[in-house]
Amino acid sequence: MPRGSSHPNPRSELMQAITEAELESWHDYEVESRREIVALLRQISEKKQLIRLLVKGEADVCVTSLLAVDADSGSVVLDRSVSQEQNARIVAATKVMCETSLDKIRILFSLQNLRETRFEGGVALAADLPATLIRLQRREFYRMPTPVSTPVIVTIPLPAARGGGTASFALADISCGGIALLDNKHQLGTTIGETFANCRIEVPDVGPVTTSLQIRNSLDMKLLNDKTSRRLGCQFVDISRGGMAAVQRYITKLERERNARLAGLV
Repeated sequence: MPRGSSHPNPRSELMQAITEAELESWHDYEVESRREIVALLRQISEKKQLIRLLVKGEADVCVTSLLAVDADSGSVVLDRSVSQEQNARIVAATKVMCETSLDKIRILFSLQNLRETRFEGGVALAADLPATLIRLQRREFYRMPTPVSTPVIVTIPLPAARGGGTASFALADISCGGIALLDNKHQLGTTIGETFANCRIEVPDVGPVTTSLQIRNSLDMKLLNDKTSRRLGCQFVDISRGGMAAVQRYITKLERERNARLAGLV
C-alpha cells in the first residue's frame, strides 16, 4: 500500500478508545521483555492489524498500521495520514497512545519521539520502540468483527425525540454481551445509558434476534482519508435465551470461518 494512502474500512476489530488511566489499571498485564515486545509488534505488522492512534488532549483517533519494526535501531515505522495537519499534530505530540489486537488479545502501548522518515520510497512516521506494552488476557465477551463484504444490519426504532420511525446500522463487531454499530449519520446520539427497545439484528444464517440495546460507549474517529466514523458500543438488555444462543452460534460460525482463512483452507 502506498504511503499516505487510506486504509481498508476500519470497522474490522475496532475497539474502545484508550487512556493513560487504562494503562495504569492494567499494569499486571504489562510486557517488559524487549524481545517479546519486538516479536509482538512484528506479528501485528505482518498481519496488517489496524492501530488506533490517539494524541493526548484530542478527541479524534487516527487509524494507521505498523509498517516495520527495527530492533537494531530501536524504532518502529507507521503509515502516516493523508492530512498534513494531522501528521504535524502527531509529530508535535510528546506521546501518543496506540491500541490494536492480535489473536483475540487487546494490545495497548504508547509511542514517543515521533518524526517523519523515508520508507520504501515514500514518507512515513517513525517512533521509538515502546519500552513496555499491555497485552490483555481478558476474553470474556470476546468481540468478533463482522464481515465488511456482507454487513450485519441492526434496525432500531427511534423515539419521537429523534424523529421517530426506524433506522438501520451496520455492525462493526458482535459479542455475547452486545454489539458495536456504526452511526455515521449521528442518528442515535451519544448519551451513555440511553436504551432503545425492540431492536432487530438480522443474524446471517441464524435468523433475526430482537433485544433492547443500551449505549455504553461512543467513539468518533477521523480516518486517514479525513472522513469521520462514529462507533457506538451497545449492551444487550434482557436478551432472550434463544436470542443469546443465536448470537453464540453466529460468533462460532465467524470464528470457524476466520480460522479456515488463516489455515489457507478458503
